[in-house]
Amino acid sequence: MTLYDELVARGLIAQVTDEAEIKELINNGKATFYIGFDPTADSLHVGHFMALCLMKRLQMGGNRPIALIGGGTGMVGDPSGRTDMRQMMTKETIQHNCDCFKKQMSRFIEFGEGKAMMVNNADWLLDLNYVELLRDVGAHFSVNRMLTAECYKQRMEKGLSFLEFNYMIMQSYDFYTLFQKYGCNMQFGGDDQWSNMLGGTELIRRKLGKDAYAMTINLLLNSEGKKMGKTASGAVWLDPEKTSPFDFYQYWRNVSDADVIKCLKMLTFLPLEEIEKMEAWEGSQLNEAKDILAFELTKLVHGEEESAKAREASKALFAGGGNLADMPSVKITEADLRDGAIDIMGLLVTSKLAASRSEARRNVEQGGVTVNDEKVTDIATTYTLDDFKSGDFILKRGKKKFCKIEA
Repeated sequence: MTLYDELVARGLIAQVTDEAEIKELINNGKATFYIGFDPTADSLHVGHFMALCLMKRLQMGGNRPIALIGGGTGMVGDPSGRTDMRQMMTKETIQHNCDCFKKQMSRFIEFGEGKAMMVNNADWLLDLNYVELLRDVGAHFSVNRMLTAECYKQRMEKGLSFLEFNYMIMQSYDFYTLFQKYGCNMQFGGDDQWSNMLGGTELIRRKLGKDAYAMTINLLLNSEGKKMGKTASGAVWLDPEKTSPFDFYQYWRNVSDADVIKCLKMLTFLPLEEIEKMEAWEGSQLNEAKDILAFELTKLVHGEEESAKAREASKALFAGGGNLADMPSVKITEADLRDGAIDIMGLLVTSKLAASRSEARRNVEQGGVTVNDEKVTDIATTYTLDDFKSGDFILKRGKKKFCKIEA
């Protein structure tokens, strides 16, 4: 099976501009491709995960990745898939986020001479002369055609700013610049980026009389799965300080039955033959498939040792017999107590299993809270530091949110 055929078999490809040419480039390691990342936070998250895995897969096949950090476009904001205007960031914040991204990306792709590159479009976008850009690039874009793009149509009802309207031109100029400076001949992105990506290929063709190609990847999860990406403490990040390896493991361990095989194909590097055997699995075997998925992806992001620890802690919590040492924990101190004790609602908020005391009250009153597998239904229930000194005080909210409480 060729590399391109494997991408298709794994369900990764949504649309391509010229399949025959793209096959030739990818299969023979001749693609220099880029994927863009907007530096809107100081950590990548699970939404970037498929792009990172794709970059790794293609680099293993001899192709050269370019990670394009949107330091320039990040000062405007991409309207794709959004209903409001993104808050603009300072140059200093953007640079800090870029530095964090490269460190995390290095776990997936190899940077260096002749290998992967990281570039920042602020290097060329921020110095552009506006009138020259209008004359040189703007003349190649039809406003009528731009307004038919899905990313703009979604925003027209609520109001599309002129600032955001320029995003397609800026992204197209990125591809044009990368083509000239680095020989970048292919652009990848999510299928919601298709209109912007076509703008880049068309600009290269019109201005240079040469061909470049675009390929979009399928969105990963179904409508139920799109609700994922959130934990009790917020988004699922690749930074272990923001999302612990255990929480990251649990995130993938809890994918829906309908998504587990899809995730295994798209994100892991397990042989397709091995994954296809799992398609016949049902019931408890699907839980085994989820465990494999969680282990493989946590290993990719955090290393095998941390992944093994997360697996052991998960077994201890849900199956018994594992190691509780690596599960999420919070330390309660004298400062957290009132009159020498903390009530169950305060405990839920302090451990971030509930966002507020009112939410914690509802959780308790609805029977969704347990301590060491015993249901707590009285909101007046209190605990002292002595209750936490044993090291085996496990607080749960629902079936999947939990925390070890320590003194």
